[in-house]
Amino acid sequence: QKVPVEYAASVQAQAQAAALATAAEQSNADRKEINSPMVGTFYRAPSPDSSPYVELGQVVEKGQVVCIIEAMKLMNEIKSEVRGKIVEIPVENAQPVEFDQTLFYIEAV
Repeated sequence: QKVPVEYAASVQAQAQAAALATAAEQSNADRKEINSPMVGTFYRAPSPDSSPYVELGQVVEKGQVVCIIEAMKLMNEIKSEVRGKIVEIPVENAQPVEFDQTLFYIEAV
């Protein structure tokens, strides 16, 4: 007795998974990070009453200040090294950050 075997669905699912992985890799290739150059406290705005330097979805220019890191009572401006759109801010305001921790994700525009 022969048992029918279906390969097409399995092969198609593998092909779809591979295509999605490739698309995700290409998307991440266009995604840059702004990382903390020091250990300190992350602030999105220059003062508690001020609006944030940047917002989610905003396009920033190379050299634009995006936040400050307070380290040893000194406020250090952090600037974007690339032009792009802010797509994620994984750090909460007024939270401690570590050296090289990602502060912003930016996509090229």
